[in-house]
Amino acid sequence: MRVIHSIESAGPDQDVVLTIGTFDGVHRGHQHLLEALIERARETRRLSAALTFHPHPRTLLQPEHPTSYLSTPDERAEIMAQLGLDLLVLLPFSRRLAETPADPFVRLLANWLRMRELWVGADFALGSQREGDTTRLRQLAESVGFSLRVVQPLVDEQGVVSSTRIRECLVRGDMTETTRLLGRPYAIAGNVVHGAQRGRTMGFRTANLRIAPNRAAPPNGVYAVWGWVNGQRWPGVANLGIRPSFDAGERLIEVHLLGYQGDLYGTTLRVAFVHFLRPEMRFEGPSELADQIAKDVLAAKTHLGLEA
Repeated sequence: MRVIHSIESAGPDQDVVLTIGTFDGVHRGHQHLLEALIERARETRRLSAALTFHPHPRTLLQPEHPTSYLSTPDERAEIMAQLGLDLLVLLPFSRRLAETPADPFVRLLANWLRMRELWVGADFALGSQREGDTTRLRQLAESVGFSLRVVQPLVDEQGVVSSTRIRECLVRGDMTETTRLLGRPYAIAGNVVHGAQRGRTMGFRTANLRIAPNRAAPPNGVYAVWGWVNGQRWPGVANLGIRPSFDAGERLIEVHLLGYQGDLYGTTLRVAFVHFLRPEMRFEGPSELADQIAKDVLAAKTHLGLEA
């Protein structure tokens, strides 16, 4: 998959079937749309493409409502590439872009991106003041020369599968529902940083990850997790929180990977949250904490389908 950061630099050598959206999390609803679009592009011998933005448009247009992200731009790109998308246009969202009328923006897509089909959701709108809703886009499709397909959202028994709904599940610690809606366990990746190294003195070496302030995260507590290091998956148990038994400091993810023996400092670790085990607790001393961690490890093995 090719990733570009401006429409003018795209230069595709084939016509394009395009969709536009934020695609935060690339959840099952997004996957439903993208998979159908990719199939259509292959049938018509065109390129499949998605245009997305960072930061989230709401960050600029509604700063009073801070946005917590389910995925970074790189994570979005990785998932879309795995789905088989040909081209990702990742645009920086700016005030200038927000104020661009629908007509010139759509013509830019048609001329520079060779857009011949545009796929959008029923409530989609683009351009200044969201003037480019589906009614306006149908008019532009006829005058500019592309076809518009309005795609119905993926719906389950609780309603539309959406990023907002997933954030709500994540905040209340419902990892089972979060996993179901995403189509995979929710994961946070980062570089392993130095900690106080208390874990190794108790027989449980841990790797520490910082959480970006604008990153969506589950509640503080202990979780059964999978950890990915250099493409290899390891079972583990993680504490997300402020370590009230010790310094009660910066909020971190502390991960103990079962069976891993190497040095992780400076490496990239991806932690996928599978099951909430218990709230974060304060212990009187290291021995009491070590006993609880041993119990957490056994519980994590059970929820990860491993032998205790």
